[in-house]
Amino acid sequence: MPLDSLAAQNGGLDEFRITAPREITAMLKQFQDGNVLLNLNGSNGAMLSTTLWSLDPARGQLSFSADANMPVTQRLIECDEAVAVGYLDSIKIQFDVQGLVLVRGIGGSAISARLPRELFRFQRRNSFRVRPLLRSSPLARVRHPAIAEMQLALRVIDVSIGGCALFLPEDVPAIQPGMLMNQVQIDLDADTRLVANLRMQHATVLNPEARGARLGCEFVNLANDAERILQRFIDQTQKRRRLMSLD
Repeated sequence: MPLDSLAAQNGGLDEFRITAPREITAMLKQFQDGNVLLNLNGSNGAMLSTTLWSLDPARGQLSFSADANMPVTQRLIECDEAVAVGYLDSIKIQFDVQGLVLVRGIGGSAISARLPRELFRFQRRNSFRVRPLLRSSPLARVRHPAIAEMQLALRVIDVSIGGCALFLPEDVPAIQPGMLMNQVQIDLDADTRLVANLRMQHATVLNPEARGARLGCEFVNLANDAERILQRFIDQTQKRRRLMSLD
């Protein structure tokens, strides 16, 4: 059983849990309408990046796009269940999918599963994520944790008090979950710079046009002064975005 699911059963993730059927359907429909990528993670290590192809709340079913000829598809079906992880507006959405069945049709193939009875929306009320303004060219300067001589300048996708998301181009060697990146210099704009240690938590393959992956990272023992700098940046960015929306 996935660790998050076990913790949720024990009440550790109650603040993130969504159980209202209408709200679950609405959130899944955002994935479907936006053609947003989801990663299906099987217990045997199989991981398939896919999209939500159909949603049928009346029958309690959903299906994911899949290529029946790919070995990873067959491996995933062997698990019968998986954990789906995706992002909506930089917020992590996670849910269990059970009863995986490969369905073949004239127009292609798909993985059918039961509609989840609950899902988790991971965003703490006091750790709202903001996207830095692109014109500020936000970057994290980091040494690749597995290749000491490789220095990287990775774009910061979003940031919160708890962590940040970085864009890893497809031509850069992968960074594995759990790896620690020490003394990362993060330049969010001309006036905001901080140094922090990051632990890579997960990677999500983005759409093919993006040519890269989203690395979800958490701050490790963030210093008080860095936290104050970060909180001020988040507050100011939120204010700027609100003002821009009024223009």
